[in-house]
Amino acid sequence: MNSDISAIIADRPGAGGKPRIRYRLAGDRDVQIEYGEMEFDLKLNFFVLAVNDALLARSVDGLIETAPGFRSILVTYDPNLLAVNELLEHLERVHDELPAEREMTIPSRLVHLPVAFDDSSARQAVQRYVNGIRSDAPNCDGGTNVDYIVRYNGFADREALYRSVLATEQWTAFIGFFPGLPFMFPLDPREVVFVPKYNPTRTWTSEGALGIGGPCYAIYPVESAGGYQLIGRTLPIYDLQGRNAVFREDPLLLAAGDRVKFERVEEEELLNLWQEVQADRYRYRIEEDTFDVGRYLEWLPTVEDESEEARVRREAAAAETPVP
Repeated sequence: MNSDISAIIADRPGAGGKPRIRYRLAGDRDVQIEYGEMEFDLKLNFFVLAVNDALLARSVDGLIETAPGFRSILVTYDPNLLAVNELLEHLERVHDELPAEREMTIPSRLVHLPVAFDDSSARQAVQRYVNGIRSDAPNCDGGTNVDYIVRYNGFADREALYRSVLATEQWTAFIGFFPGLPFMFPLDPREVVFVPKYNPTRTWTSEGALGIGGPCYAIYPVESAGGYQLIGRTLPIYDLQGRNAVFREDPLLLAAGDRVKFERVEEEELLNLWQEVQADRYRYRIEEDTFDVGRYLEWLPTVEDESEEARVRREAAAAETPVP
């Protein structure tokens, strides 16, 4: 085997307010574009989504599909219509024409969703796990994951955790794993909640469950297995049957670049809303908007001290809390 062979076909350093860009072959019909370094940085995701929008707007013959991730885009192409060097030239032109990160605005809908915390379906999932998989899981003490999340993050009580969830918009960085499953991150760094995942995973989670793994929130689009710590439940976000008007054109409620704002309700109200959704009497509250990246980046330093205090609190609490 020739150890000099590499899948990397181009690598350009960061410059002009843009991150490092690396192009990597991913089989015979795909190129993966990677941005920046392998670290958690929402700015990289902003850039990914801006690039993806530009690629969709300036497509060329032979470019089949783009699939954005957190800090990468997988580009699928037809090599019979578009040679890889021609694709690379097109990608370079698109990158060159983009503004610097601080000058970007991204189409971004604001989606309002109700959430019932520590609901009965979350408790049912936890109890099934305790009964059938791991009775000694420290994250399941008391038949709920909520108290473990509180403890791991050093919150004073459950209400402090709930206030943190409600206080910030969640940025939908990408969709994947299951159809329509959003991976969301708090835009306000003061409200980050961090928690390890289940070990091993659950075999059952209810549709609409809201979970947290690492710093990431996810809404389960279908009844499924899962490993995120369960904090509550919201409304359906995926429906192939199109029982509600919001799903008629697209069975996925959320898209990358959307922002989600949770609003607290009691479980009884949430269950009534589920019935309203499926009877097509409920209308999801969605605001068309844009996200000003520059303004957001200017705001971040104003909360830096508070964000650091929150990080120190989380890490001190985590060090004293057993990991599943």
